[in-house]
Amino acid sequence: MMHIIDRRLNPKGKSLSNRQRFLNRARTQIKKAVNEAITNRKISNTDGGERIKIPSDGLYEPRFMGDSEKGTHDRVMPGNKDFMPGDKIKRPPSKGQGPGGRDASEGGEGEDSFHFTLTRDEFLDIFFENMALPDFIKKSIKEEVTHEYTRAGYKRQGSPSNLNLKLTMRNSLARRLCLRRPRDEEVTELEEKITALRQQKKHTIKEQNKLIALLEKLEVKKRRRKVVPYIDPLDVRYTSFTEIEKPNTHAVMFCLMDVSGSMGETHKELAKRFFMLLHLFLVRQYTKVDVIFIRHTHLASEVDEETFFHSRETGGTIVSTALEVMQKTIKDRYPPEDWNIYAAQASDGDNLNSDNAHCQHLLTQDILPMCQYFAYVEVWDSHEAEMFPGEANATRLWQAYEELKLSHQNFALKKVTRPEDIFPVLHDLFAKNKKSEVA
Repeated sequence: MMHIIDRRLNPKGKSLSNRQRFLNRARTQIKKAVNEAITNRKISNTDGGERIKIPSDGLYEPRFMGDSEKGTHDRVMPGNKDFMPGDKIKRPPSKGQGPGGRDASEGGEGEDSFHFTLTRDEFLDIFFENMALPDFIKKSIKEEVTHEYTRAGYKRQGSPSNLNLKLTMRNSLARRLCLRRPRDEEVTELEEKITALRQQKKHTIKEQNKLIALLEKLEVKKRRRKVVPYIDPLDVRYTSFTEIEKPNTHAVMFCLMDVSGSMGETHKELAKRFFMLLHLFLVRQYTKVDVIFIRHTHLASEVDEETFFHSRETGGTIVSTALEVMQKTIKDRYPPEDWNIYAAQASDGDNLNSDNAHCQHLLTQDILPMCQYFAYVEVWDSHEAEMFPGEANATRLWQAYEELKLSHQNFALKKVTRPEDIFPVLHDLFAKNKKSEVA
């Protein structure tokens, strides 16, 4: 029978196993609280931990207990003038009793909530659960198989460079304790006593017998130290490594954002939040995904992450310039036969009418055939969405992109009008195991 022992250290003042059981039991409520918490966060604090609040209902584990309204119970009650020993007291009605809490409730339900703090890793694990880069069309990409070494326990033979000194010394100590190998202090103490007796000029018979006994005892201990060595070959352990094959499939994500004059502060804030969550998701889930940031007005350029999110540059609007920069970057650095290419674009939909046809041409002829997936998110102010409901709020760019969606399954469109809409849209665009409707 195999026994698994969890030797991970618990955080200070916490029980790791109990915490994991609690997170699994209350995962639905915690996920809802996490989604609400991310909506109210500042952009600069996107990837931190969070103190969240969930209802206490449903947190208790089920248990068997007796029915309080049935059966006979013997109790010692305070004295009174109405009842005598042996009298049966009528039970009080149970209706209207709440489970407790500080707030009164006519329906008998308490309203206390449970507060606790999620760590950064716990928060992000729950937040990005069931999300992945979709793979609608499996391309015949170049897949290089690399070999990686990983730990695989311990062994008794190996090279000196893989010697596990800690485990070796622990085995040595355990063996020496079991076989009672004399310690250095014990031998030194005997030698000091023998030396002190030998330095005396005259010895009594008792002292001579004591000296002989000490010499014999010292000889036994020295012999035992030779028989039980300090380190035995049986104690030695080497760290074992095994070679595993790991497919090295490259992926790149292009982030295109409109920062033109038509994009108000509300639009830019929504676009920034979408891309920050997308960037955090990519960095969190994938260690080998290149992320390319492209900002555009009437001109487009590839920028770094800091400039992409915080630069205040503005200007006119020509969307095709960003697509041209993306097309050039793919041809120069990311050949489709070697890379899985993904893209996400955010804009308010305001574009030159003459440029929409050029965008369609670039996407249809060059970009979409090279991409695994292209997601377009159109950001609207909530007041604009109320003024132009339904089909009236379809911009020219949205209409042009809708035509592409009919013929390209790897192209998706979504609209965002409020901060709380961002995560559902992101989750829907990058839902795990998302499949194409067309075979």
